[in-house]
Amino acid sequence: MAQQATKLVVITEKVLLRDISKILEASAATGYTVMAAGGKGSRNTRSSGQPAVSDTFSNVKLEIITANEGVAREIAAKIAEKYFDNFSGIAYLDEIEVLYAHKL
Repeated sequence: MAQQATKLVVITEKVLLRDISKILEASAATGYTVMAAGGKGSRNTRSSGQPAVSDTFSNVKLEIITANEGVAREIAAKIAEKYFDNFSGIAYLDEIEVLYAHKL
């Protein structure tokens, strides 16, 4: 049976991944997905390709799906307030329909 949920997407610098993971793990979210991201924005172009020396300056895309929109908004606010003044990043919400999930 399908269930309504909220997906929070955060695209930001990979260097923040460990700190953002701590915020996610301290929240009521039950999990998240991380993937490499690339593109162009207000802070110039970021590659998702594999650099020769280090991928420290690459971007990541995190997806957090929760049954509670308030949880998603709280996570987004914490991340944005703490990091987005000094690091590139964007966070957005999307209402989704989860078809199958062990737990949200």
